[in-house]
Amino acid sequence: MAVAEDIETIKRQEATLVFSTFDEAVAFKIGSVIRERALAENMPIIVDIRTFDRPLFYAAMPGSNASNPDWARRKINVVKRFLRSTYRMVLEQQRPDRSFKPGEGLDIVDYVLAGGGFPITVKGAGVIGAITVSGLPERDDHGVVVEAICSHLGLDARELALPPEAK
Repeated sequence: MAVAEDIETIKRQEATLVFSTFDEAVAFKIGSVIRERALAENMPIIVDIRTFDRPLFYAAMPGSNASNPDWARRKINVVKRFLRSTYRMVLEQQRPDRSFKPGEGLDIVDYVLAGGGFPITVKGAGVIGAITVSGLPERDDHGVVVEAICSHLGLDARELALPPEAK
């Protein structure tokens, strides 16, 4: 039941976290908020914010590693293909090997089921890119992005947050 509830919460996040506009300045503001939080909390992450045609913000924090950018790239590809959060895809697909079903035709080299990629949705335009974090457990990667978008949009992140993961 918790998975179904998490999926519904993420759908609500995706429907609510919509920008009126999104440009380089917005990407920089959101990226900077994530970067500052990562520095303050010693998060070993990378942050990649881009439209589907070009990068707008990138930062690598102390402790991140050479695999984080590749994980982010594959998460971005999932957002672009499915126009939804990568953590939602993880929960919907339920594939412990992190790959899509063979019938999807999506190579693990370019696509991964891992949380942390969130669609940049602009009112009247749809999904135009992704805000991606890599380096924490996937639910946490997702939460960092959601909190930063909520902050930018002036929304209370607690109202849209996923509950703590059941142990």
